[in-house]
Amino acid sequence: MEAKEALNLCSPSLMLFPKFKLLISTTTLAATAAEVRPFHHLLPSIKAYSSSSPSPVDLPPLDALLSGILDSDPAAFTRGFRAPDSIKPLLSEPHLFLAALRSIRRRPRLALRFFRWAESQPGFPCSEAAFCAVLQILAEGGLMRAAYSVAQRVLHLRLHGIVDLLIDGHAGPEATAPLLDLLLWLYTKCSMVEHAVSTFYKMAAHGFLPDVKNCNRILRILRDTARWTEVRAIYKQMIKVGVQPTIVTFNTMLDSFCKEGKAEEALKILGEMEGQAAGCLPNDVTYNVIINGLSKKGELDKAEKLLDKMRCSRKASSFTYNPLISGLFSKGFVDEALGFRDEMVGLGVMPTVVTYNALIYGLCRSGRMEEAQEKFVEMGKMNLAQDVVSYNSLIYGYCRLGNLKEALCLYNHLRDAHIAPNIRTYNILIDGHCRLGALDGAQKFKEGMICSGFLPDVYTYTILVNGSCKMGNLAMAKGFFDEMLQKGLEPDCHAYTTRIVGELKLGDTSKAFQLREEMKAKGITPNTVTYNVLIDGLCKMGNLKEAYGLWQKMVDDGFHPNCVTYTCLINAHCEKGHMREAKKLFDSMLSNNLSPTVVTYTVLIHAHANRGNLEAAYGYFSKMLEENVLPNEITYNALINGLCRKQMVELAYELFHKMQGNGVCKAANKDTKRKDINNCSHKIQKLLREMRWLMSF
Repeated sequence: MEAKEALNLCSPSLMLFPKFKLLISTTTLAATAAEVRPFHHLLPSIKAYSSSSPSPVDLPPLDALLSGILDSDPAAFTRGFRAPDSIKPLLSEPHLFLAALRSIRRRPRLALRFFRWAESQPGFPCSEAAFCAVLQILAEGGLMRAAYSVAQRVLHLRLHGIVDLLIDGHAGPEATAPLLDLLLWLYTKCSMVEHAVSTFYKMAAHGFLPDVKNCNRILRILRDTARWTEVRAIYKQMIKVGVQPTIVTFNTMLDSFCKEGKAEEALKILGEMEGQAAGCLPNDVTYNVIINGLSKKGELDKAEKLLDKMRCSRKASSFTYNPLISGLFSKGFVDEALGFRDEMVGLGVMPTVVTYNALIYGLCRSGRMEEAQEKFVEMGKMNLAQDVVSYNSLIYGYCRLGNLKEALCLYNHLRDAHIAPNIRTYNILIDGHCRLGALDGAQKFKEGMICSGFLPDVYTYTILVNGSCKMGNLAMAKGFFDEMLQKGLEPDCHAYTTRIVGELKLGDTSKAFQLREEMKAKGITPNTVTYNVLIDGLCKMGNLKEAYGLWQKMVDDGFHPNCVTYTCLINAHCEKGHMREAKKLFDSMLSNNLSPTVVTYTVLIHAHANRGNLEAAYGYFSKMLEENVLPNEITYNALINGLCRKQMVELAYELFHKMQGNGVCKAANKDTKRKDINNCSHKIQKLLREMRWLMSF
């Protein structure tokens, strides 16, 4: 009786596939009867449907049909399987295919096998509904690894509408949440940020709680792409819908705040964590993240206070010390940075390649090349492999000092060591040639980098434009700038600023300001360096009124004048003999918490000494020593020049010997010094130019 009922139940579908009547034996019918017993209550509606619909479909008969094919041919639904024509309607009719899939939902492996075979058939309609159906079957069957590979296909085929189907309940309550989380994970893994963010918000809005690990992944992607506002919005939404943050969440948020430059926000969250208000205690990664952020921002005192906590807990590592060492070097605290390296070793924290690269680069920036070379050798002795970063630092150091011969020697050594130079290596050497005015050599290295598979970037062309400007070859500078545009490279703010410097050097303020408008029209916002260059250009032209007008424009545009801005205006007033105005600007610097540099002090010392006001000159000299700003050769020259003008030759020689004793000018002789005194004003102008250039990077 049951077998007959099964046959009757199957008959509507078998009308579609008459050839399969022969395949279904009595045994098969008996088995089918057992499977379809739970569906007896559907029989009236199925019969009604079969009589009124041209394409009758019911789940149990299709189950029997697919099972029957598999029983008769174990290789069915594999790559080599040739399906009979009678089941092709399953592939061409989406509603039939979905019905077939749902009929075998309790056999997820068979469903997956059937789906994969069907998808490989020509003309198969890849729809979100089909993928949603098979994903539901796999999720309900606990086959999430198989669901993962199917979900990968969803992303590959860009069937992103599946998220909306899941949200709308097409996969049932049990499968929906894990499948949405699976897609969310894949979106983050494939860096499909927009889809990840969209899926997160859809889940949150419809009551599906995203897994905290996926939330953390979204936060990391947004942080790494500097989308700070969205990072905070996602975090806020996480808390709102009840996702419990983990230590990874907090560390990611802290890192985001630090990279955004909001170290105070990071410290606030740290305080909450330490006070257990956040429900999560900080770990060593937490402290390392904030120390790194504070060090990069230059807030070294706060970073060292956190280091003290790490010392107490004995959790300090190279990740703790490395950013502090780099931060100290960038502030000019060379000996303190070297001291931290010694402290590391003393505490049993072994320096890494990153540590040594920071030491080498810092020493090279400070011009202490012998010590940098020593660290380079020491690095090898500690079995730490010197890499392209190590070589680049040394090459940069020698190029900066004008020792191109030694830089090229290191470049050859790099290649002999089978270490591939990178684009930075070539840019450093191109800059080294440009510094010496060797534009032909710079061109050769530009061609060499192309032969090595590196295309010149915006920075490469900016170096060449700057080098051409320094040599007074504005036609060549414009040629490089135009070539950059022809190559499809978009000049950045620095590239435009370099062009502006060239035009100002020719005295063409009109063209300089025209370039500023051009960059603004292209959506490139002039930065502080751009304004400083233009203000300095106006000062040199004697247009102090316009310079102050541009100062105000700079403030209106949201930029804060820095020490270079003040120094340019102080120098302009000093050259005009406006010493009171210069003093007012100097006092304004201090009241705005700006630290005058060696250039600022040297400008004021030179101006006062040149006018015979040695008391004021020595006053600034004493103040710079109090503030730990080390005088350079030009500072001493300015004072010596003033003493010589006052016929105070003995004091001049005394100061000269003091300068030699401090190692400021070890190789100088008296004749050279007298010439330097005469060229002091020229050197100050050169120093100002160098200061602007260095601060533009």
